[in-house]
Amino acid sequence: MRVLSGVQPSGRLHIGNYFGAIRQFVELQRDPSNECFYFIANLHAMTTVHDGSTLKENTQMLAVDFLALGLDPKRSVLYRQSDIPEVTELSWLLSTVTPMGLLQRCHSYKDKVAKGLSPNHGLFAYPVLMAADILIVRADKVPVGKDQKQHLEVTRDVAAAFNHEYGEEVLKLPEEMILPEVAVVPGIDGRKMSKSYGNTLDIFAPEAELKKRVMSIVTDSTPVEEPKPIRGNTLYQLLKLFTPKEEWREVRTWFTQGGTGYGKMKQHLLGLILEYFKEARAKREELMGDLGYVERVLQEGAARARAVVAEVMADCRRVCGLR
Repeated sequence: MRVLSGVQPSGRLHIGNYFGAIRQFVELQRDPSNECFYFIANLHAMTTVHDGSTLKENTQMLAVDFLALGLDPKRSVLYRQSDIPEVTELSWLLSTVTPMGLLQRCHSYKDKVAKGLSPNHGLFAYPVLMAADILIVRADKVPVGKDQKQHLEVTRDVAAAFNHEYGEEVLKLPEEMILPEVAVVPGIDGRKMSKSYGNTLDIFAPEAELKKRVMSIVTDSTPVEEPKPIRGNTLYQLLKLFTPKEEWREVRTWFTQGGTGYGKMKQHLLGLILEYFKEARAKREELMGDLGYVERVLQEGAARARAVVAEVMADCRRVCGLR
């Protein structure tokens, strides 16, 4: 089974990115029957990042983070989106059969415009480029959360339109792989953890910075000696995410029985986070000392991806009369 997914290089990775996507990427590569293609979506990031040096650095750092968190270039194909120029070519071919109404109905575009982003063409045509990313490697499955299912539906619609228009099944219609255990990780203010909200706990932040962020998690004013509310309690949710199963019963009593203050709970959470990502943080330090290796991984990944891409594009160019 061929699996594909991508992540935008929009800044430092936080624990929501890890539990929402990257942890599943690492697990999928462990199954030898899976062909895993993971890319850094730097072309997509250009809809919001308009500084070249920032985009370049973010792209490199995301590659470092992927490798530090366990992505194995021997088991997975890791590449930069921009290193596959055929993606933009296929995106144009697909755009000629994509109905305007389909793009106008996309939730992502409407949501981003509502948040104040400039409604440029790149933002509007984003789903077509995303479809090209998926279709160009003939992915069987695309791991997504339930809130991202529409992206796959659009890709399938675009692929079906292309196949119908040219009378040949040259593009494979991918299926979504809904990840049932994807955690919606709350940020320090209780909303969904997101860079746009500025409420993240960054995986590779310096320890002092991470401590400051953990200690700023919003809590109520319940006295130390009283039981603490559980429903909607951000600290409770984060502790549950990181606490080993065999220790959870004891940690839960801190809330249900009282006698433990939020300050102590936050200190405990900080220790859990540092321990959970201890190996990854050490690995990242090692990789930062050998960025040449990281670049080689990306170039080798692009070469492996383009071997697959060449077959797909040959078929697409043929049916379109471009060859």
